[in-house]
Amino acid sequence: MKLSADQKKQAHDMMELWEDDVLERYPENPNKPKEEFRNYDNPARDTVKEFYRMNHTHQTYDFVLEKEKEFLSLNRREMSLWDAVEYLNTLVDDSDPDIDLDQTQHLLQTSEAIRADGQPDWFVLTGFLHDLGKVLCLFGEPQWAVVGDTFPVGCQFSDKIVYPDFFKANPDYTNERYNTKLGVYQENCGLRNVHMSWGHDEYLYHIMKDHLPEEGLYMIRYHSFYAQHREHAYDHLMDKHDHAMFKWVDKFNPYDLYTKAPVKPNVKELRPYYEDLAAKYLPDTLRF
Repeated sequence: MKLSADQKKQAHDMMELWEDDVLERYPENPNKPKEEFRNYDNPARDTVKEFYRMNHTHQTYDFVLEKEKEFLSLNRREMSLWDAVEYLNTLVDDSDPDIDLDQTQHLLQTSEAIRADGQPDWFVLTGFLHDLGKVLCLFGEPQWAVVGDTFPVGCQFSDKIVYPDFFKANPDYTNERYNTKLGVYQENCGLRNVHMSWGHDEYLYHIMKDHLPEEGLYMIRYHSFYAQHREHAYDHLMDKHDHAMFKWVDKFNPYDLYTKAPVKPNVKELRPYYEDLAAKYLPDTLRF
């Protein structure tokens, strides 16, 4: 499905609004003026609330299973990493003029901050890859099924999830199979056995699961799972291994949130490094 310029702009703007909303909810420094990140106005917040109303209404257990069946055969397209990044850039054809950064530049800001701190090269590559699953927007998925905070489905929705009241419109909210603390799961069953709400994190995890170290895969799969890595709302589903791996999610998160700036990375100069790095870990083409 080919998106119009207006649809691409809408998808891009919703991504930015969600990211801004996360920054507002979880500032690195609570005393730092919010205008130092982005300027928030009332219409933006209204839009975010509408986004979460749709997300929380429609992200049911059955919906997630249907999307996993639809997309995880990875038969939409085959692309090299750089072709995929350039494809994702088409989301910002009509991007917001006050910060004119395409997806490549955001990914590079994240990964270059990781590299500057001397982290392992797989960590650097994970930073460059982490949002690539947003190509779901270009396959026709609505924004509420691509971005946004993620959470388990098939069990009770935690009140630590943003805008929890919107879950009252979700059919699973009153379904006795799904509305208990454990729902369809067992105590401390491990997140590998839990279905997460559908979006770019889960999608990219499946694209990359045979290619990156487990620590990087946890970063990709759970970097939007704020109800857990900020609120610890789902300890009862996690096992000891999950808790150990979430230290890497916590380590990654500041690089994702706090490296956004209007200064553009030099893509031409950096591209050879990332092509060589990708060649070390990834096949020549990836299935999407």
